Amino acid sequence: MSAETDATSGAATEIDRWSDALLQVRNLDAGYGDLQILTDVDLDVRDDEYVTIVGPNGAGKSTVMKSVFGLTSHMGGTVTFDDADITGMPPDEIIYEGLGYVPQNQNIFDSLSVRENLEMGAYILDEVPDDALEEVFRRFPILEERENQTAGTMSGGQRQMLAMGRALMLSPDMLLLDEPSAGLAPDLVDEMFEKVDEINDSGTAILMVEQNAKEALRRCDRGYVLVDGQNRYEDSGIALLDDEQVRRDFLGG
Repeated sequence: MSAETDATSGAATEIDRWSDALLQVRNLDAGYGDLQILTDVDLDVRDDEYVTIVGPNGAGKSTVMKSVFGLTSHMGGTVTFDDADITGMPPDEIIYEGLGYVPQNQNIFDSLSVRENLEMGAYILDEVPDDALEEVFRRFPILEERENQTAGTMSGGQRQMLAMGRALMLSPDMLLLDEPSAGLAPDLVDEMFEKVDEINDSGTAILMVEQNAKEALRRCDRGYVLVDGQNRYEDSGIALLDDEQVRRDFLGG
């Protein structure tokens, strides 16, 4: 077989490998205004898969999430979700495609009650679906206990659960989570990871950026290591944890 045939076969294999991906990011260039942060980023998440993005501070991890959700300046490449091209689509249209997004900061309405926050998660519907609200309360019992409490008076962990619950009100096919354990007390971090596991186990695909890289990689199906706005490594979470160079350069040994 010629080298040209080998290359063609390899390209076809790579395409076939991700033909069933729910989310496909290809050659993505993005940033803020004229400042480019991401260069040729490729990323895939299959239906029901749990994928984590890790890397050093300033690598562009959160920018990937924001770019998928239409919150950055698109400079090149494509973003496809469930076979629909959502490249450059604004967030208020992307939400109709089945994507939910939980940003790291300012992710709840402080002055509204817990229940009102959850109802805001279903604002695109004519009425709040009772079954979705019941499912959120089942998954996060503390939210039902405190449904009339002003959200801004809740603890950090409770606020994060509320933000996740609100994003789940539309029963998205995929949830984008940006640093869900950031700022949480150590005893709440495990609980947060367990909630993410449960959401994924229920059939919702997860794409997560997480500062607690070792724990995130231990739990996820696959991981990406982003450095200087570019792909550096991709493998199963366990394989990345076992990779000596990845451990040394990005996981603290």
